[in-house]
Amino acid sequence: MMKEKNNVCIVGSGSIATALGNTLAAKGTLKVVLLSIEKDVVESINHSRKNHKYFPNQVLNEALSATTDKSVLRNSEIIFLAIPSVSVVDYVLQNIHLIPEKSMIINLAKGFGNENKTIVDCLNGKIPNPVCSLKGPSFAREIINNLPTAMTFGAEDERLFNVIENVFVDTNIYLDFSTDVNGVELLSILKNIYAIAIGIADAHFNSPNLRFMLLTRAFKEMKNIHLKFQGKPETMFKYCGIGDFGLTALNDLSRNRTLGLLIGKGFFSEDIPSKVLLEGRIAVQVFCDEISKINSLEDYYIISELYKVFNQDYDSSRFVSKILEFRS
Repeated sequence: MMKEKNNVCIVGSGSIATALGNTLAAKGTLKVVLLSIEKDVVESINHSRKNHKYFPNQVLNEALSATTDKSVLRNSEIIFLAIPSVSVVDYVLQNIHLIPEKSMIINLAKGFGNENKTIVDCLNGKIPNPVCSLKGPSFAREIINNLPTAMTFGAEDERLFNVIENVFVDTNIYLDFSTDVNGVELLSILKNIYAIAIGIADAHFNSPNLRFMLLTRAFKEMKNIHLKFQGKPETMFKYCGIGDFGLTALNDLSRNRTLGLLIGKGFFSEDIPSKVLLEGRIAVQVFCDEISKINSLEDYYIISELYKVFNQDYDSSRFVSKILEFRS
């Protein structure tokens, strides 16, 4: 059992960082600070109790503070990483001299790190800290409005779950657990890829029959890739698996589904959020590169068709018909 007033640092001040920080600060038993590079957001949180950039109408708990001073890492027992996935590994390695060796590092970002590896895989062995994962069907807007939300905590050491479960007790966030940390990470990336595919299809067909046919096929292809990359079958049925995929693929608050809708409507080169587009491109490229080393991409026809979307002059109106050529 951890002592009261644990020091919790959340690296980032975007929507998920703010929502999570506000939830934990409201407990009153934790000292929670957001570590940000955005000076205007830090000032807004500290002086007006609002994150004017991400939640301009939401009054934040007075126990939540924000800073641009990285020295806050020195006293942090639990560090959540809520910055873009392409930045996480470099950020940790550049600042590891500030992080106590026993501090728990928890990745919230959903994307690959360096060298075609997950963020957790990139950091394991390079730093002394336990590196964990927290993923699930969790829109930040719902979290900050105190609605029940589920997430999967992934850690190799099951004892860490007891620690983090105590951190989230008496909040609106409910946890399940997996020792399949890499699987938790992989599923958080895969669900974004296949949500793009569902979005492209829905842009052309408002058909429940077709939507759930493709949803089933996508989940099956996700499973096959997940297993091929050494993920455990049971992780698919955790909150980070079927739960997060369903949320991301079927809800219009999802940025990846929205990316698919925009692509399907022909707006591939404009009005598309650059960070989401970049992460989507990288994820599809990494999986296709790795799969093609050991299998034909034709066996993974949805992701291989998405690869063409991102890398060729592609008519998105043909996306569904090309997928349906494969009978399964």
